[in-house]
Amino acid sequence: MRRNRNIKILATLGPASSTREAIAALFAAGADVFRINMSHTRHHLLRELVGHVRAIEAETGRPIGILADLQGPKLRIGAFAGGPVTLTPGDVFTLHLDPVPGDANGVTLPHREILEALRPGARLLLDDGRISLKVTEASPTRAVTVVEIGGRLSDRKGVNVPDTQLPIPALTEKDRADLSAAIEADVDWIALSFVQTAADVAEAKKLVMGRAGVMAKIEKPQAVAQLDAILEVADGIMIARGDLGVELPLEDVPGRQKQINRAARRAGKPVVVATQMLESMIEKPAPTRAEVSDVATAVFEGADAVMLSAESAAGAWPAEAVATMNRIAERVEGEAFYRSIVDAQRAEPEATAADAITAAAHQIAENLNVAAIVTYTASGATAIRASRERPNVPVLAISPVLKTARRLAIAWGLHCLTVEEPRDLDGIVDQACRMAWREGFAKPGQRVIVICGVPLGTPGATNLLRIALVGRSWD
Repeated sequence: MRRNRNIKILATLGPASSTREAIAALFAAGADVFRINMSHTRHHLLRELVGHVRAIEAETGRPIGILADLQGPKLRIGAFAGGPVTLTPGDVFTLHLDPVPGDANGVTLPHREILEALRPGARLLLDDGRISLKVTEASPTRAVTVVEIGGRLSDRKGVNVPDTQLPIPALTEKDRADLSAAIEADVDWIALSFVQTAADVAEAKKLVMGRAGVMAKIEKPQAVAQLDAILEVADGIMIARGDLGVELPLEDVPGRQKQINRAARRAGKPVVVATQMLESMIEKPAPTRAEVSDVATAVFEGADAVMLSAESAAGAWPAEAVATMNRIAERVEGEAFYRSIVDAQRAEPEATAADAITAAAHQIAENLNVAAIVTYTASGATAIRASRERPNVPVLAISPVLKTARRLAIAWGLHCLTVEEPRDLDGIVDQACRMAWREGFAKPGQRVIVICGVPLGTPGATNLLRIALVGRSWD
């Protein structure tokens, strides 16, 4: 099933989309990769959802990616003895390590790590940033704060600490168990929450051991500050704008989105724009104009994928949300300004043979008007480099490794296919021409560019470019 767009759609599965029929409808509407949120998914349901996706994959013959999104540490206050309280700006409010009956004067914060890291002047944000506190006194057992932004506060609301790097690992015991279950279920990507440093990503990669890609969720200011180091370690990036918008001023989020997207493109790492993209479609059959513009901005930026969360997981219109996102992406990529905007953001190739080959393929494709670029890749490295170039012709990623094809399903512009392992270079060229013809990208008499690495099967050894003629049909 060929998509008429380059950007990919990542759809979250949930109560509204947990049956095989519902998942098939999401795929038919345009979903390329499915996200399973481990915050709400038990292991038996994880295995069931993966089974449904794999069955649809077998029926359609198109590799489908699956991403398991780990919950990460959940930092919450305690409970209030007499029910919700109302905080007023200027009030003194104390957070205690020891259990105390919460009231308008204070509440338990059962996280020693936070209290030990806080310093006077630091901010604490409660209930998704609706309430803001400023620390005046700090000790390992309590923090005295002044209310800057008040409001109603109830039991066990979340805590964000935007100004302080916390000595809290990104992986909790629950995350480790969920990661193990996800790898055993054979997912293709692991999304890591609460990333603060590159070391957080490195720890997850040690546990994954190459069995899936590790995607770092950028949702904290500390991660933005260490973005380059995180990009060196991570296999992909997710711009988690929900939490990022809590810990940063809202007006800063669009600029950080562009910064992260362009840095990921320069690094050649897939980047996903996530959170509240078509939020109103949780309840309504059509998005707002502002939401359409938000999705369009991500497409114009050349992001690899855009993501639906509650819209497809728990909304009343899951398939319609995917179809709407698909239509927006197709229309934007057909706009006269699209190609010039994407090209203007193109990164200069690095001084490597692989980058030189893929950059040359991009230029030759423009000069010779070829039908497609076909990458042969076992590890995925060749195809990712071709995707990084954002060429103006279709890119087929053919691989003898099904898991590689599934993982590549998230990358911009890649039409992924599995093939039998060729015996030699002529076999690769024959497969490339045959697949380009079979998938409707090239007709007999048209040319395609084939790029690969020789010797065959050497990861990251992209060093060969060949222009091939599609000489016949394979009827």
